[in-house]
Amino acid sequence: MNAPATTSMPRALSAEQRERLLRIAREVSFPMGARLFEEGGRADRFWIIRTGTVDLDMRVPGRHAAVVDSLGHNELLGWSWLYPPHVWHLGAEAASPLRAYEFDADAVRELCRTDPEFGRSIARWVGEVVAHRLQAARVRLLDLYAPHGSGTPR
Repeated sequence: MNAPATTSMPRALSAEQRERLLRIAREVSFPMGARLFEEGGRADRFWIIRTGTVDLDMRVPGRHAAVVDSLGHNELLGWSWLYPPHVWHLGAEAASPLRAYEFDADAVRELCRTDPEFGRSIARWVGEVVAHRLQAARVRLLDLYAPHGSGTPR
C-alpha cells in the first residue's frame, strides 16, 4: 500500500528543504522483525525509508495487532512526533531489512520554529501523510472486521 507521490518526501519538500532536513539525519538500519516503536510510546524521532518495508499495526483488543499499512522507499515513518502529545498512534515493525534516515524530533521542530516556511512545508507534508494513513487504516480495518459488503459503496 505505498503512498501516493504527494506524500513522499522528494515531492513534498523543495530541494533546498530536503537538503536542510537531510543535513540533520543519521543513517540507521534494522533487521527484519525489529520493532521501531509501539502504540502509546513516546514519539521522539521519525524516519524516511531508504530501502526495505515497514508494517504499521494497530492493537485490536482480544486479537493480534492488525497491519493497517505498509511503507517503503522515500516514505515517512512516523508523524506523531509533530503533534502534541507526541505519542505514537500505531506500532511499526520492519517487514524486511530496513535502511532509513533517522531524525531527532526536537531538532526538526526547532528548524520548523525558526524557519516558518520550512515549518509550513513540513506541516503540509506530514498532514498529507496523516490523511493518507487514516484512510488506509480505515479501509484495512473494514477489510478485516466489517461484515462482507458493508464497506461497498452504494
